[in-house]
Amino acid sequence: MYDVIMKAFGQTVYMVIGSTIFSVILGFIPAIVLTVTAPDGLRPNKIIYGILDILVNVFRSFPFIILMVIVIPFTRMIAGKAIGTKAALVPLTISAIPFVASVIESALRSVDHGLIEAARSFGAGDLQIIFRVYLKEALPAILSDITLTMISLIGYSAMGGAIGAGGLGDVAIRYGYQAYKMPYLISTSIVLIIFVQVIQSVGNLLYKKLS
Repeated sequence: MYDVIMKAFGQTVYMVIGSTIFSVILGFIPAIVLTVTAPDGLRPNKIIYGILDILVNVFRSFPFIILMVIVIPFTRMIAGKAIGTKAALVPLTISAIPFVASVIESALRSVDHGLIEAARSFGAGDLQIIFRVYLKEALPAILSDITLTMISLIGYSAMGGAIGAGGLGDVAIRYGYQAYKMPYLISTSIVLIIFVQVIQSVGNLLYKKLS
């Protein structure tokens, strides 16, 4: 049981960290566009902001299990297969991108407008304001949001085990539920709880230091 759970834990860590990296990188783009084109942004644009805001909200509303099934053709095109740990990175990343975009936008828009106006009065351009004011001031909040994203992805990765993603969710379903082996179910649950607590503790520590 130890070998099975440790292998599954490694798969879960791989899925969570990999999808977090990809979703944060890809989620930053719409987050910045939403911040800049918002009614109180640097370059207000109702059309771009409205369309992108609707898209983000629509994709956020998709249940993860359904999303995994819908994107199977795209997953197969990107990863070469529809099941497995590597293939699970595709739906995990897609599911996290709108969430990341939304929370990072919220963090960026919470920056004091007085700082933005001060930067403008000193002749700072849009890119300088984005990287030296928005991102710098919002960094602690963004880090906290990334921590929440990782915790959400742990839950998604566990659900992904139901359709062949591997990881602790797969062990819990195959051994704990289908084979009625309660030690597996209890052990995987404990490992997941500890994993979440470690990520939350590290995130809180970094947030305090950056704040």
